Amino acid sequence: MAEKITAIKGMNDILPPESAHWEWLEDKVRCVMARFAFRNIRTPIVEQTGLFVRSLGEVTDVVEKEMYSFEDKLNGEALTLRPEATAGVVRATVEHNLLYEGGRRLYYMGPMFRHERPQRGRYRQFHQIGAESLGFAGAHVDAEVILLAHTLWQELGIRDVRLEINSLGQPDERKQHRAALIAYFEQHAALLDEDARRRLHSNPLRILDTKNPAMQEMVAAAPRLIDFLGADSLASFEALQAILTANGIAFSINPRLVRGLDYYNSTVFEFITESLGSQGTICAGGRYDYLIDQIGGKSAPCVGWASGMERVLELLKEQNLLPAAAAPDAYAIIPDAAALPQALQTLQQLRLAGVRVQMHASASGDMGSFKSQFKKADASGARYALVFGADELAEGCVTVKNLRDGVGEQSKKALAQVQSWANSLQSPL
Repeated sequence: MAEKITAIKGMNDILPPESAHWEWLEDKVRCVMARFAFRNIRTPIVEQTGLFVRSLGEVTDVVEKEMYSFEDKLNGEALTLRPEATAGVVRATVEHNLLYEGGRRLYYMGPMFRHERPQRGRYRQFHQIGAESLGFAGAHVDAEVILLAHTLWQELGIRDVRLEINSLGQPDERKQHRAALIAYFEQHAALLDEDARRRLHSNPLRILDTKNPAMQEMVAAAPRLIDFLGADSLASFEALQAILTANGIAFSINPRLVRGLDYYNSTVFEFITESLGSQGTICAGGRYDYLIDQIGGKSAPCVGWASGMERVLELLKEQNLLPAAAAPDAYAIIPDAAALPQALQTLQQLRLAGVRVQMHASASGDMGSFKSQFKKADASGARYALVFGADELAEGCVTVKNLRDGVGEQSKKALAQVQSWANSLQSPL
């Protein structure tokens, strides 16, 4: 026997019946996105490494430690499996001149890759839902993408999710804050860990996001970016709050919320749950008005968010909100192989009419007994059994037996009139 090959650690197979939960979530996302007039975009899984170095920042954890990067053996190009999708969406926007006729509302779903320690709801191959509003300025657009995420939680029935917001201001305001941060951290250099010391002059804002308990008290007293915001930034932040309040959306201002990627400015936000332990963020995003320019396009305002599908599914499971396993409407019981041509013709007509039908089959190829077939029909979860027995076929009929009504009510249906009774087998989705 050949040596068994297994999946890479942290890159998981998604198998039935769990895969049905993914399909259900994806359908919910598509419906909500359509209501907000967001359209689907699909970008490559592999991009040039320089795209992420330029967009995410050289001194971010993602670029420094987590990217799956490699050299293309055919042409020597430096390539990377995408660790996030926003940079690719922006690259596609620039490359295809998508903003030529005005702004775009786009969304995506798909796998991302980061080489990090696998943990609950977080894997090396993980999946994100994302919404990007490109080419639109104003706090009302920030509010719209937050409302979009909030609507998705409502549609899914998710409870106990809180919203935190902050403003990172504009480059000149961040520059002033940066100088104040460096001066402050230099005064407390003895308390900085190795990671913080490394970032002190390259990216001091990221020190605010430290998880080191020994630094928490010192970091909590650091200068706040919000205290450096000018009148325009403050007005925009207040306008956002007013719209959220008008829509009954509770939020708190977290002045330490900075996000882990360098491209953000102005509004940043996170939706957080307490139900998933320390990995409580299920959706995060913000405004990134300068990213298009960084990637080589004509500057345009943008805002968006991304949500981890694994985490959302974990939360749905935790709150008992996942749908029941899908089952066929009917199971075909075929005692004699000679009946297969006529039975399959009928099943095909039913399927074309929208009925979900499972055909009986076995590993050996024989049909098996009535009893064994009925046992499998019951195990399938189907509401009805379709019995293609010799007596039925002689009459030009099929017996339809209810497997779920407790009494096994049955009736005969004409094979020549499938369209007239097909709908009676369908269960609501």
